[in-house]
Amino acid sequence: MSKNEKPQTFIVTGGAGFIGSNLVHYLASLGHKSVVIDKLTYAGNKSSLEGICPDNLTFYQGDICDTELMNWIFCSNKPSAIFHLAAESHVDRSIDAPKTFIETNIIGTFSLLQSARKYYMSRDDKEKESFRFIHVSTDEVYGTLGDEGYFTEKTPYAPNSPYSASKASSDHLVRAWFHTYGFPVITTNCSNNYGPRQFPEKLIPLIIHNALAGKELPIYGDGKNVRDWLYVKDHCTALYKVFEEGQLGETYNIGGKCEKQNIEVVKTVCSLLDELKPKEDGTKYSSQINFVADRPGHDKRYAIDSSKIESLLNWHPEENFNSGIRKTILWYLENKEWVNDIISGKYQCQRLGLGGICNDK
Repeated sequence: MSKNEKPQTFIVTGGAGFIGSNLVHYLASLGHKSVVIDKLTYAGNKSSLEGICPDNLTFYQGDICDTELMNWIFCSNKPSAIFHLAAESHVDRSIDAPKTFIETNIIGTFSLLQSARKYYMSRDDKEKESFRFIHVSTDEVYGTLGDEGYFTEKTPYAPNSPYSASKASSDHLVRAWFHTYGFPVITTNCSNNYGPRQFPEKLIPLIIHNALAGKELPIYGDGKNVRDWLYVKDHCTALYKVFEEGQLGETYNIGGKCEKQNIEVVKTVCSLLDELKPKEDGTKYSSQINFVADRPGHDKRYAIDSSKIESLLNWHPEENFNSGIRKTILWYLENKEWVNDIISGKYQCQRLGLGGICNDK
């Protein structure tokens, strides 16, 4: 029987964050229920879950390091699977304050694995057979690429920032729980996500916000750092595909086949804003671009080889960059209240040093 023939209950950690909230919306569209666990730190935004039917959502504000709470949530909700997205994810913040990344991304993942395994061991054989722990990670664990080549699932880990090192550590923990305990895990490593509901410290929403506010559009270095861009809904469909058909203990790289230099991304956003929200004085948004000192240890290029998930699970991204970025900008223009909550200080967009920008994840 296919897993999607009846409604499922999923635990989604970090479900009020960017990717997590989009995943919860997607799961609800399929008729499934999400049990969201989110600490609601600076990037967690409960309003990102608005519009989801109460039958498809239960929300807990909590820390995945809280073992007693996690044990209670598992026993109370009896999930079919876990999508683990709770993480500190901003590279600049990890440079200035790495401790939080160690606590959440490493210790938090360890604590969650312990609670999830305890729950798993209490289930009957049929429930164990279908249970999955989907660990959502990043391509940054692989380090940086030259002008050619792609990250594959066999690429050695070589993280270059406290953020990517903490995510690499969590990946290794998840792998160890599979090989040591037989715990049913699957890991995914994605490229740069973009789309609705992204906290505006990341490149694309930051540029949209600054452009509309008449502020400078800061670009690290020469702007030629390259990222592979993945529309967030495509990422969500891939994660669900992994849950349905992925092989236990395996890793699947998820990319959008959209390599762009940072400066290309910014100029594309400016051009679309010129079309969709032209300035009253007739000037172009690109006139606000300002090149600033580069970030320490700024990886030059990331690019994902998604051939494994494409060939084995028949997943393919539906959006190209042109279609995805237009949808993204339209969402921000049409959801000013969500944006204003952040601008007003309800969800502070305070950077930690380094010029207050992020031309990256």
